[in-house]
Amino acid sequence: MSQNHFSSANFPNVEYLDQIYGQFLQDPESIDSSWSNFFKGFEMARQLGVDGGAQSDDSADVLMISRLIREYRRQGHIIADTNPLVEAEDDRDHAVLEISRFGFQKEDLDREFPTDNIMETPRAPLRQILKVLREIYCSTVAVEYMHLDPASYTWFQNKIEPSLNRPNLEIEDKHHILDHLSRAELFEKFLHTKFVGQKRFSLEGAEVLIPALGDVINFGSELGINEFAIGMPHRGRLNVLTNILNKAYSEVFSEFEDDFGTRQETSGDVKYHKGFTSKLKCYNGKDVIVSLAANPSHLEAVNPVVLGKTHAKQVLKGDEHHNKILPILIHGDASMAGQGVVYECFQMAKLDGYHVGGTLHIVVNNQVGFTAKPEEGRSSRYCTDVAKIVGAPVFHVNGDDPEGVIHAVRVGLEYLQEFKIDVVIDIVCYRKHGHNEGDEPSFTSPLDYKIIRKKASPREIYLNSLLERGNLDKATATDKEKSFKESLGNALDSTRNTPKLASESVFDGVWSNFSTAKKSDFFTKHNTSIPDGLLTQLVEKLTTAPEEFHLLPQLKKLINKRATMIDGDGNFDWAMAEHLAFASLLWDGTHVRLAGQDSCRGTFSQRHAVWIDSDNEDKFTPLKNLREGQARFEVYNSLLSEYAALGFEYGYTLSYPSALVMWEAQFGDFVNGAQIIVDQFICSSEQKWRRYSGIVLLLPHGQEGQGPEHSSARLERFLNNCSQNNIQVAVPTTPAQYFHLLRRQVIREWRRPLVICTPKGFLRNPKAVSKSTDFTQGSYHDVLRDERETSNVRRVQICSGKVFYDLDARREKDNIKDIAIIRMESIYPFNKLLLKEILNEYKGAEVMWVQEEPVNQGAFSFVRDRITEILDPGQTLMHATRPSAASPAVGSKKKYDNEFNELMNSAFRT
Repeated sequence: MSQNHFSSANFPNVEYLDQIYGQFLQDPESIDSSWSNFFKGFEMARQLGVDGGAQSDDSADVLMISRLIREYRRQGHIIADTNPLVEAEDDRDHAVLEISRFGFQKEDLDREFPTDNIMETPRAPLRQILKVLREIYCSTVAVEYMHLDPASYTWFQNKIEPSLNRPNLEIEDKHHILDHLSRAELFEKFLHTKFVGQKRFSLEGAEVLIPALGDVINFGSELGINEFAIGMPHRGRLNVLTNILNKAYSEVFSEFEDDFGTRQETSGDVKYHKGFTSKLKCYNGKDVIVSLAANPSHLEAVNPVVLGKTHAKQVLKGDEHHNKILPILIHGDASMAGQGVVYECFQMAKLDGYHVGGTLHIVVNNQVGFTAKPEEGRSSRYCTDVAKIVGAPVFHVNGDDPEGVIHAVRVGLEYLQEFKIDVVIDIVCYRKHGHNEGDEPSFTSPLDYKIIRKKASPREIYLNSLLERGNLDKATATDKEKSFKESLGNALDSTRNTPKLASESVFDGVWSNFSTAKKSDFFTKHNTSIPDGLLTQLVEKLTTAPEEFHLLPQLKKLINKRATMIDGDGNFDWAMAEHLAFASLLWDGTHVRLAGQDSCRGTFSQRHAVWIDSDNEDKFTPLKNLREGQARFEVYNSLLSEYAALGFEYGYTLSYPSALVMWEAQFGDFVNGAQIIVDQFICSSEQKWRRYSGIVLLLPHGQEGQGPEHSSARLERFLNNCSQNNIQVAVPTTPAQYFHLLRRQVIREWRRPLVICTPKGFLRNPKAVSKSTDFTQGSYHDVLRDERETSNVRRVQICSGKVFYDLDARREKDNIKDIAIIRMESIYPFNKLLLKEILNEYKGAEVMWVQEEPVNQGAFSFVRDRITEILDPGQTLMHATRPSAASPAVGSKKKYDNEFNELMNSAFRT
């Protein structure tokens, strides 16, 4: 066989050969005899080459050197000098790349071998080849990229091998790095001495994050990126706010002085959770927008929020190629490995409706999580291994080598812009203090902290390096340090004399047409009806398939039924009312987005927003084909996630407030999986961060005998979070009410999250329909009066949701005339005035709250005092509910039926 046949460039199965050859070297008898004989021939040829001094590239040499180079590319990171706490090279395990594993002996070190393009010369001594390989793959910058596709790993080899995986920085670049390091370190030291004992979650030990972010922004702008959206935990946030986003030091000092305590309108949050947005000028003169999202202490919770914000901005600004807006997610090592939402976000990376063209992940790898060491916090080698599920390259960089970090940033950004996929930069560093500045880390890591306390800081190391290389004179460095310290002192003096209020505006940019809401605004009527002619047009558009489009017979029957809903008095069902709400908004220019685990078809096969051709699986979406110039409509079957999926939609609403954005749970119970997003963002973001959202949660809800996990949206949990008009909770019972509720959500000039408990079984209840005039007249009602004829009413039942139809059916069956049923369609904000006005029509009647949920769940605990407050003196509120229970529903259908009968008997007891 010719030499060319076995060259690494031309041999397509070299990896397979590598594997077989490796087995041969370990045990020649472990492989098939034909392969064993084949490699024995290689070994013989190699031996002849050694003994005879042959210099030709025989096939054995080519294969052996190819395996060696390939393994350095694949595993060089394992022995790389990336840990600043490992003081000697001897502490690194080199066994994985011992030359004997590849068939070489010590006497081969001075023998020449083909270099396989690793070096400029075609041949070189093995010793020299190994030196070059270690420089490229085992230095302070290591790269994992051999798990990528061929085009990607070829790109990496061409990018990092000719430069020996080192940057070519100008003197000016080096001075920028030092300036950033100096500001980062001196800012932390200033806080440590001036605000003793206060938590700040210092960046010390990882100060290189600041020059890294600075270069992301400046180099990113060179690549055409003009907006950066950052999500990060609390550690180092104050440093990023001041030294990257240019938040005034005086404002941060005011927060330490607690000058805002009695003057802010909201409850606020601690300083290291807050967000900020700035317009910055890069070194090249370009202007960029940089935002840092507010985030609670729930590590990694902000990730999907930032991705949603970014995706919305890309839609809003027409960045179809994802070139202009870059999300940056900053992780801790332990949280990246330990928090499942990280995995969920990576799974979004390539999905329609979620992809953002690549996210830059920066891991501030302190090598500790709270107090747990890496071996206590993960099973994988690296905290970044989760990133490989989407084929993301991973850089591991020594945090004491800022130039190496900058090199990783630049190569990573170029790759991200080229291939539109996530990139991870794992900065291996340390935490100078404990979990916070008052914590003693030596309790759990005494040996590490013996090293840390003796170490020079990253700034000191880099400063000395520049001085030694003649890249800086000491006087200049000293003057800059003195000047910065003085500016910090002046800012603190100014703050103590005249406290600074936060300068960031809430209602600007895409929010400039919106305002906050007064208490009275929640009960103001809005005209959400549509004209007769538009209703007719929309019904036709929504029920007309393209020519030659083959509908399944079942779907064709449903579509034909929808087409007739407008006839006569009309009998529009829930799904058609939803389509009309979407269509009318799209017609008028409002972007509509819906995502959930079964949203295209609908969990209960009710929606059918996307039609699929039964012959070829082509898709047709009527809501995208209403008219020329209509607004954008999106509907997606999401990944099987609640946490990240809801966080993404919440983030979308922050950047696109004029859109109707909905997240739908497969069953309402499953919103449990997104409880962190509900509690920390949706319900409290206004009070904590003055951030508003119009997110709509569609949560199928209702007791129907389907068991504990398919019955309850846990209405009580949302109501328990209701205060200060923070969210809206509605349980509409008619298609028209749902229609008006959705339209009202975006027609109003202010935004609040809306939680809607949507139906399951009564989606097809023949009583749960609406007439044409219900859409062309009127608006949404917080409370619905009893429409039936009643006389001498002895009891008023107040309820919400599906149980109304159960009560009404029982009342009709037994021909009961003296009981009226009132529906609370909105439970929060609670419209006491309207409810009292309606109850006044039934003077002297008993008042009873009826719910299908157990007494300790549902709305009863929330409404009890509110209803009692408006009753006549001496009047008490009765109730009929299921018994108190730990589980939302029973599992036995027979037991469910018994409970249901008992509930109805209790509601109609005399």
